[in-house]
Amino acid sequence: MRHNKAINHLGRQSGHRKALLANLASSLILNKRIETTLAKAKALRTYVEPLLTKAKDDSTHSRRVVFSYLKQKEAISELFRVIAPKIADRPGGYTRILKTGFRQGDAADMALIELVDFNEAALASTLKKDAKKASTRRSSKKAAAKPAEAPAKEAAAVEAPVTE
Repeated sequence: MRHNKAINHLGRQSGHRKALLANLASSLILNKRIETTLAKAKALRTYVEPLLTKAKDDSTHSRRVVFSYLKQKEAISELFRVIAPKIADRPGGYTRILKTGFRQGDAADMALIELVDFNEAALASTLKKDAKKASTRRSSKKAAAKPAEAPAKEAAAVEAPVTE
């Protein structure tokens, strides 16, 4: 029985599981989005989120700790140079898991795991919503009416001294 067992062992020995998660995490960091099974995606989320939190502090110690998990120099440099500055103000929840259906061969649940701050489609939709909220019809009419009244008053003030 698996009472109170926190992690999913994924049907693998511990060394194989560590290598699998390290490779999945490196692929996620380098590609910003990967497709895998739902169980692996959920296990990867618990593996990679503490590493992303650790990457916010760009020190030699944190680089060495993250390297002990990932073991790929390219992934480490990408994480600390590109990803860490972009997630610096986010308090957590760096990844998103989207279910994509079932795999053809064995009907396994498939999922897409991605870094939240690197999804251009989702970021574009939030920017469009913010832009729509900022502009209203009422404020544009007032802004257009004020400049039209101001030149008319100035013209009347210029003509008044000429007639004296």
